[in-house]
Formats: sequence, structure tokens, C-alpha cells
Amino acid sequence: MFSQPASVPLYPQVGFPVDASLPALPKLFDGDWVWQASQRHLPTWEIAPTQIRVRQFSHNPGRNAIVSYIAEWDPEEYIPSEIFTFRLYADRSISFSRYPEDHALPGLAEAAHPDSALRLLNKHVFAFPRRNLRVNMVRYRPGSRAVLRHRTGKIRLYVRVMRPSAIANLVAGGELMGHSGFVVPRVAGCWNEGGVVWLSEIPGKNVRQRMRKGKPPDPNTVLDGLESLWTAPYLSDERAFDLAGAYRRAKRTFRHALQEYDDARRVLDTTTRALDPFARSWRPSTIAHNDLYDDQMLVLADGRVAIVDFEEAGPGDPMLDVGNFLAHLKWASRLGRRRKSDVSGEYYERLRAAALGRFQWTGEELNLREAICLFRITTNTIRRIDSGWQERTIAALRMVSESLG
Repeated sequence: MFSQPASVPLYPQVGFPVDASLPALPKLFDGDWVWQASQRHLPTWEIAPTQIRVRQFSHNPGRNAIVSYIAEWDPEEYIPSEIFTFRLYADRSISFSRYPEDHALPGLAEAAHPDSALRLLNKHVFAFPRRNLRVNMVRYRPGSRAVLRHRTGKIRLYVRVMRPSAIANLVAGGELMGHSGFVVPRVAGCWNEGGVVWLSEIPGKNVRQRMRKGKPPDPNTVLDGLESLWTAPYLSDERAFDLAGAYRRAKRTFRHALQEYDDARRVLDTTTRALDPFARSWRPSTIAHNDLYDDQMLVLADGRVAIVDFEEAGPGDPMLDVGNFLAHLKWASRLGRRRKSDVSGEYYERLRAAALGRFQWTGEELNLREAICLFRITTNTIRRIDSGWQERTIAALRMVSESLG
């Protein structure tokens, strides 16, 4: 019988400010506590992992915190890595789960296991039953969403798993994107109760990966697709993008995370003084994508551009679409981890110049939108926390301030 060790190393070694409403928060970064808690609340591993890494951290100050981890074994053990998650709540309760079990995503466990996923496919997608299936996890954000890939024969499907209440937004967003000049995957099947949607795979190359290889799409092709979307019929009762709410959540996260760092708080205060009035006064004006950036786009062999994520589509702002793309490009060129061959900085200049010239926007108005989108992106320095998260956060906030001019 294998004897479990007293502890397993946790990486990275980080600290985070205390949240009085979540007194157990520091424990989520304490390797001994994480290991012992995993032994008490999760099925015991036959062989202890070599190390545990912090994968994602989501903190809503005063309300809840979610940390997901990756347990990793020595390659010679041939044991695949596993994801597990701890959640803290303001009532001081703690919940535990191991992927693919996720209470907020009721269909994930079935969609992630080949046998049960095959049964779902045969029920909700195919008229002629399939007999085999391969499943790969593409992305997973605990409590929020997951993207899987189902492969059977020559058929490739991407699977979006979400809270069941979010399916209507995804379907509505897909219908709106049909008005755009972009290629959009078709919905192949849907399991409403489980929050699972199957989408056809588009045979294209990811734009972010192409950016790293110096092969971005023509900026005018992107703007053509967007311009068609912006002229789509606009109904006032459609769900509008909540820019003010997203900005407030990011602001609250920074105020808590940086409370012990005077330099960071000064930069934050300067930035928010400029952004607060814009966030309060912003109103939607047309149908827009509302979350456009390179990792959600594909380039097809014929040069067309496809959009694979569109659940935020609805009433928004054309300049905000372009500003969000510019913000991601600036982030990649200044703070990305593969900056040497990445052409994001060059493409930023090309896209910005093309948009300003084509639509006759003012640089100041586009700067505001780029800055508020960059402000929201900066929460990634906390969500993907590492030993230098404070310095990266300060550097990113200074970049937001620069974007404001």
C-alpha cells in the first residue's frame, strides 16, 4: 500500500492581501494546506504528484475566491496531469471539485468522458449513431465555461460547456454574427439542461498563432467583417454589453490586490480618474461583437476570417470592438511571453491606422476604449498569478495610462 507524503510542493510561491470576508484565502496558496485538504476532500491518488501548480485564480473581494490547480507527476509515471479546484465563500464555506466535475457546469462531466459524451452526441447531434469518440479539453475556467473537442471519424466538433442559463446568449450571438462578414461555425446540436452546445469545426489557422509567426490577416478583411456586423438590425430590448459592470469588477479587484503597494495605488488612482467618467457615460450604439481579439479568430485558406466565440455579441460600440482588439495586441507586444517573433505591435499600428482612416474616428475616443479594455485585460496578471504578479500588474496599469495619452 502506497504511503502518501506529508506535503507536495506548490508552485508558484505567492502571497496575496488578506480579505477579511474570506479569512481562509491565504490557505489557498499554502502548499501544505492545499495538499492535506486535497487528501481529505478529493479521491486519493494512488501515487502522490511530484508537484502542484496554481493554474487560475479568480477573486471577487468580499464575496468569493476560486483557485484551480494542476497536479503533475514525474513523466516516467505516465500519469496525465489533473485539475482540481477549491472555492471559498463569504459564509466561510469551502467546496472542492476535480475536473470534469463542476457544479456550475452540469453537463461538463458527461461531455468530457468519451463513453457518456458519445451517448450525448448520438442523442443531440447525429441522425446516424457513431460508435467511437475522442475527447480533448481545450480550455476550462472553473465555474464559468469549458471548451472541448469531439472527434469521430472525419467529423470534428467543438463543444462549448457553460451554465445552462447562458445558452440563449450563445445562440442569439450566433444569429447576430450571421449578419457579419465573418465565417461563423454552425450549431450542430444542443443539450439545454446540461449547458452543452456542439459547433462545427472551421478549418482555419488561429490568428494569435499566426501573429506569432508573422502572418496576420489583412486589417481591412477584419474591418469588413466588423462593418457588416455593425449595420445589423438593432433592437432596443436586446441584452446590451455591460461595460460599466465589467469595469467596476476589475477596479474592485485591483483596489484589493494592490492595497499594500503605494506606487501601484497611485497609478491605479490616476488611471481610474480618467476612466470613471467614460465608464459611467458609455452607451451602446449598434450591434457589436463586444469581445473581439485574435485568439477568437481564424484565417481560412482563402483569406477569409472566422469568429469562433460570439456569446457577448449584442448592442455595443464599433470603436469598443476595435479598441478591444488593439488592447490585446498591445498587451501581446509589450507583456506577452513570446514577443521576439510576434508582430502584434506592428499589426496594432496597421489596424489602428486603417480603422481611423476608414471610419474617421478621433484618436482620443479610440484611446479611451482601448484603455478601458486594457484595464480589464490587466486582471489576467492576478488570474494567472505568478511570483512577479505585482510588478506585472503595475507595468500593465502604466500601459493603460499611456494609452489614455
